[in-house]
Amino acid sequence: MVKIACKTIHQHQEQIIDAFSTFSGDRVAMLDYLTDLGHTLAPIDPLYKTDHYLVQGCMSKVWVVDTLIAERLFFQADSNTAITKGLISLLLKVLSGQFMQDIIEADLYFIEAIGINTLIGFQRASGLAHMIKTVKIRALANNPIICHA
Repeated sequence: MVKIACKTIHQHQEQIIDAFSTFSGDRVAMLDYLTDLGHTLAPIDPLYKTDHYLVQGCMSKVWVVDTLIAERLFFQADSNTAITKGLISLLLKVLSGQFMQDIIEADLYFIEAIGINTLIGFQRASGLAHMIKTVKIRALANNPIICHA
């Protein structure tokens, strides 16, 4: 049996909020940090850089790969732009390794809490929304239990 220990979605979000709070609204420092986060993403296999894994609706190219392990969904991602890589790295930090239902139901409050949408502008914010939608759809597609209210 595989045992996987990880933080909750809430714990990851609080960690991100704490990290961004150290910048006291310094936009340049926040963008630099976001870019640095993008550099921490492990490269994905070039075989995954296909239309099948491409996030639709982003101006930048963003590829997201999902793998189900022990009832948790893990993600890998890459992008062709540094800030977008930083954005997807934040999203994966929060959601990768979580249970599918938790991903589907996640309230990603850290985005508003750190003011990411005003930092990155409308087009990138729209792209981030498409990344979130893609990750949640992948979780829904992998979830064998469909609940009806």
